[in-house]
Amino acid sequence: SKLLSNTMFSYRGMGLSMGTMVAGWDTSGPGLYYVDSDGQRTRGQRFSVGSGSLYAYGILDEGYKWDLSVEDAIELGRRSIYHATFRDCASGGTVSVYHVTKDGWTKVRGNDVTELHFQYYPQPELHPSNASELLA
Repeated sequence: SKLLSNTMFSYRGMGLSMGTMVAGWDTSGPGLYYVDSDGQRTRGQRFSVGSGSLYAYGILDEGYKWDLSVEDAIELGRRSIYHATFRDCASGGTVSVYHVTKDGWTKVRGNDVTELHFQYYPQPELHPSNASELLA
């Protein structure tokens, strides 16, 4: 994250626009950082980045607990990304989840948003975006 931050700082003011999360593990343990196009580097417990991030934060804020199991954390991440991509057309159509440990990273899942939509909402009429009553 420090290398990316320094690189982005050297391009400051040149019209670049980005925000990214960098996850890793060093001698002090796990780390998660947000790095933006100005070279700002912020350490945190959880981040959501991009145009759909507010939708993802809605799910993260509801479901995050410090003691989540790995499987529950993976599912929370997957649901958060799904909601961001479903509500924001600029967020892409794939949900990719990676697990980072001291031994490296593994891609846990990669799902198409359409498949997840029908998994999470098998009855389309029950989806929260469908109005149940007409407004007068």
